[in-house]
Amino acid sequence: MPKANSLSELARHLGLSPTTVSRALAQHEAIAKKTRERVAKAALEMGYVPNRAAQALASGRSGFVGFLLPMRGRGLADPFLGEFVSALTEEFAAKQVELLLSAVPRNGSELLHLEHLVTSGRVDGIVLSRIELDDARVAMLREREVPFVAHGRIGADETGYSWLDTDGETAFAEAFALLYAQGHRRFGLLSLDEPLTFRHKREAGFTNAFTSQGDPDLSLRQVSCPRYDTEGRARAIAETLAGPDRPTAILAVSDGLALELMAAAQATGLRVPDDLSVIGFDNTPSAAHVTPGLTTFDARISDCATQLAEMLLARIAAPKSPHATRLLRPQLVLRHSHGAAPHCAA
Repeated sequence: MPKANSLSELARHLGLSPTTVSRALAQHEAIAKKTRERVAKAALEMGYVPNRAAQALASGRSGFVGFLLPMRGRGLADPFLGEFVSALTEEFAAKQVELLLSAVPRNGSELLHLEHLVTSGRVDGIVLSRIELDDARVAMLREREVPFVAHGRIGADETGYSWLDTDGETAFAEAFALLYAQGHRRFGLLSLDEPLTFRHKREAGFTNAFTSQGDPDLSLRQVSCPRYDTEGRARAIAETLAGPDRPTAILAVSDGLALELMAAAQATGLRVPDDLSVIGFDNTPSAAHVTPGLTTFDARISDCATQLAEMLLARIAAPKSPHATRLLRPQLVLRHSHGAAPHCAA
């Protein structure tokens, strides 16, 4: 098959007008699906690489989607964020769409930055993460009818926008039941002080299960800490572990907190899990490489990113279609950081 060095050559080979071929390559809805597929197949076979600028003019789309990256501390050194962004980038690239990472300065307004990104016309849609209970970003994008998907849910409203989330509420109820069955009665819950919905969902799952047990011997020490303040996290962890009535089992809302908690506990002479059981959430790579290995919930980070990319592309292609919502069940990964309560150990 001859090589097509230009759009005109590809169009002549297919017996179509250059405008039709251009729109087909841009996945324009006005072009029949069979025609789009035929054009894409011929372009691949003939080695034709479309001109991105011309394609954008034909489709009215930029070929980019946006993701905000607040520079609050660890940036891409955050293992969760690193895996999430890598999977997003890979999935969009497979669909010939570029992921635009837009850094928000440490003291900058994420909402204002998002508004600028949207009004600039540089992106066709947005992937939102770190969703808050009352998230102004979600409200703004809904009002402007910008295609977007949210990794998480706002507090009381799960309709009128597309989202994907992992079921941390059920997961933390499951973690409580596991530890309670192993004899633990003094519990700790190490959380964050940001108004993030995932944190509240996980807290609610634990505290509802704790209260429903109706056991008068149960006690709970709940402590929150700042995510990006190293000294603040250290003080919160020390408070969680202080005193003779300290918890014998602690759930942390993220693996990062759980790993810091384990290190601090071991530094004071506590043995994990003989003296203290710890369970986290995310299943980041570090969870499998500490000693003992961290029992945690697999948040399916890459899977979430891949599905969110698919959802956003579908939303961009059909912005008036019904919103998609998905709640994924995280899998409990049993390692060695949890065990029987000290008084129940053999």
